[in-house]
Amino acid sequence: MSKNVIAICYDFDKTLATDDMQAFSFIPNLGLTSEEFWAKTGEFSKATGTESILSYLHCMITECKKKGIKLTKEYLRNLGKDVKFYDGVTTWFKRLNSFAQEKGITLEHYIISSGNKEIIEGSSISKEFKAIYGCEFLYNEEGEAYWPKCTINYTLKTQYLFRIVKGVFDQTDDKNVNQRKDEKHVEFRNIIYLGDGLTDIPCMTLVKEKGGKSIAVYQPHKKDKVMPLLEENRVNYICESNFRASSQMEKLVKLILESMSLTNQLLEKESHQY
Repeated sequence: MSKNVIAICYDFDKTLATDDMQAFSFIPNLGLTSEEFWAKTGEFSKATGTESILSYLHCMITECKKKGIKLTKEYLRNLGKDVKFYDGVTTWFKRLNSFAQEKGITLEHYIISSGNKEIIEGSSISKEFKAIYGCEFLYNEEGEAYWPKCTINYTLKTQYLFRIVKGVFDQTDDKNVNQRKDEKHVEFRNIIYLGDGLTDIPCMTLVKEKGGKSIAVYQPHKKDKVMPLLEENRVNYICESNFRASSQMEKLVKLILESMSLTNQLLEKESHQY
């Protein structure tokens, strides 16, 4: 694989989308507020000792049954149409891809989320990603969700960075992802990770420590929530969640892409010296 492959890995909720993906229509369809739904998941975790991601998936199933909603893959994907994104997100990928092409960069985009993969797949930007990693359900013969198929919590997210680096995209392939590979699909130094805060710390820290670049995204007037990540040297940059053309986010990411590309070219020249 060319050394000029660069990957941008994104969290989804409050990084690209303006809120948790369930908040747009899944939770309102239950007749609940977001506060009420997440309180239920927290109570279930506390009462049973269940990990928080498993708890919210369990509550999605049980609350839908109470309301008489069939929790099918089609239902979840249809909810993706209601997801709202920060300004500029829907045109972000086209603009960056065009810039990368001009610079001779092979640019790839990935989602690594603790949210519902099915909802992300139904969103207006799903086609932009080489791979989408998120929590998934198993479905019974009637097509209704009955058990988690895949769960991704905050530390498990890091597994998918290694899959992307090694080009082992099938999440059931545990053999190849754990094997040593001299030839990488993309080097860690060529990964940019965008996340919105505490839940992304493991990924942001790992990428930064391995030579890539981590950006903590913050909502307007909430810079204070991510400042500690910069002060504690866990991220390279913090940036407001504005993805419009000529925004600080676009300028920063383009600068990083150009810097990574130049580094790759220099390393390529060094490797061919005798």
